[in-house]
Amino acid sequence: MGIDLGTANTLVYVSGKGIVLQEPSVVAIDQNRKIAVAVGEEAKKMLGRTPRNVIALRPLRDGVISDSDIAELMLKEFILRVNGGKSLISPRIVIGIPSGVTGVERRAISNAAVEAGAREVYLIDEPMAAAIGAGLPVSEATGNMIVDIGGGTTEVAVLSFQGTVISESVRVAGDELNESIIMYLKKAYNLVIGEWTAEDIKIRIGSAYPTEHDNEAMMEVRGVHLLSGLPRTVTLKGAEIRECMLEPLSVIIAAVKRTLERTPPELASDIIDRGIMIAGGGALLRGIETLISHETGLLTHIAADPLCCVVQGTGRVLENFEQLERVLSGRYGNN
Repeated sequence: MGIDLGTANTLVYVSGKGIVLQEPSVVAIDQNRKIAVAVGEEAKKMLGRTPRNVIALRPLRDGVISDSDIAELMLKEFILRVNGGKSLISPRIVIGIPSGVTGVERRAISNAAVEAGAREVYLIDEPMAAAIGAGLPVSEATGNMIVDIGGGTTEVAVLSFQGTVISESVRVAGDELNESIIMYLKKAYNLVIGEWTAEDIKIRIGSAYPTEHDNEAMMEVRGVHLLSGLPRTVTLKGAEIRECMLEPLSVIIAAVKRTLERTPPELASDIIDRGIMIAGGGALLRGIETLISHETGLLTHIAADPLCCVVQGTGRVLENFEQLERVLSGRYGNN
């Protein structure tokens, strides 16, 4: 079983079957009875809409586990769903993790998987998993550059011969883009909105690079007026949303540039020929490839299925374990 345990979404790949589960990384907890009342899509719908005794929360922040008990509960539930409600008999699990996590954070992730029923837990850095899932030739002695923009982290790496040559992980990604939209509406319109409304704004009219259609992209947004406390509707333009996201986008661009500056000349030559591959949910932001290409001067591609690159990569490692075992970054388990 391969798992992309993401800040925003969790995806599960089962060997021989492909991707069998794709759910938001959200759990709704009844605080009185200390039990989960919903996990995944059902729990996501409860965010900001629950009674006092129920809280909907995300057990991962910035790509790592912030609440190990809730993360373990969520993993167990997803594993049960994948297996038709039955416990698995000690499966081997490969989990994609951000390359910048600490040893303590790695242990928290692996412990959650072991407690959820895994026999062996192998960790793989997300840039490597994303590159494999995107179809880059990571086993060859040539330079491959991947930019994986997720919910909590952006991973930038140069890979060659089943190894990571240079990598950088910044905890700025989709969540920070949402937060910048929330803060902008609060300052410009005195309007309070939730994170899922901000996500919807980003998807529908957000962009990373100016286009002639920016002023045509418009959206009505409902929220609570900060001063009156009453519901209010405002109309937003795509250009102002792009402007408010400039700061977090500049952090991502800076990480890409720093990685390129540290890349050995021979591998840099390969990247000039091959270009940069973008994966993760952030790759779906309109104009992101144009922005990176403009800032670096390099050809930039978006993966065919950016949301699923990491989990597809974990699946390919599972199905070609002997050939790709060297790409794994750690092993945990009962044996």
